Amino acid sequence: MVFAKQEPATSLLFADTYYVVTDPEKAKRVSDSLRNRLSKEGFKRIYSTFLSETAQSEDLMFRFASYVFASEKNIEEDLSNSEVWGVRKAAQITRRESHRMKAFVRFKLTKDQLYYAIIEPDCDVLPLIENHFSSRYADQRWLIYDAKRKYGIYYDLKKVSTVELQFSSEHNSDKFLAEICDQEEAFFQNLWVQYFTHVNIESRKNTRLHLRHMPKRYWKNLTEKVAKIKK
Repeated sequence: MVFAKQEPATSLLFADTYYVVTDPEKAKRVSDSLRNRLSKEGFKRIYSTFLSETAQSEDLMFRFASYVFASEKNIEEDLSNSEVWGVRKAAQITRRESHRMKAFVRFKLTKDQLYYAIIEPDCDVLPLIENHFSSRYADQRWLIYDAKRKYGIYYDLKKVSTVELQFSSEHNSDKFLAEICDQEEAFFQNLWVQYFTHVNIESRKNTRLHLRHMPKRYWKNLTEKVAKIKK
């Protein structure tokens, strides 16, 4: 597993900017060494920290790795150390976001029988949810597009591939994909909205709990919420 992400350089006062090109051979050597010194779950936390995109996550990963290599014993349970605790927190944020995306993805059917969904998660969770959807929806073609990061994962009935979509200035992802919907899609979306409305019991409504499990930032891509917003 090699972590590599191109980020724009940030100008800092009294600091020089250095461009570092990833060396796959050196990266693999470091990665293999971390695997040997950490448990499987511990190594996954580093990757989850990378995907969390929290502030200074790269620096946190570097300090954590330095602590791992400087210690003779496994340091994963040393929660008094700020780097260990920081990696735990970042990994938990990513894990929580990936679980939410598994529940909040809403597919729509296009004219060429492709199921698509648009998401805008706080973390880069597509690599973590692709196995879930490829096993659960193995009999249909689908595309999950991250509008925030401008890339998606596409399943062609055989394998999952990473794809990038380019939209013209007149189209964004929501508008373009809405225009290519299957004619019957609106009917099934309406059925889903009606079902969602009828299963809700008004007397048991708990807005605070609802918002905790389904924050408003996700609503724009949820069929049942979009219908209410439009009203």
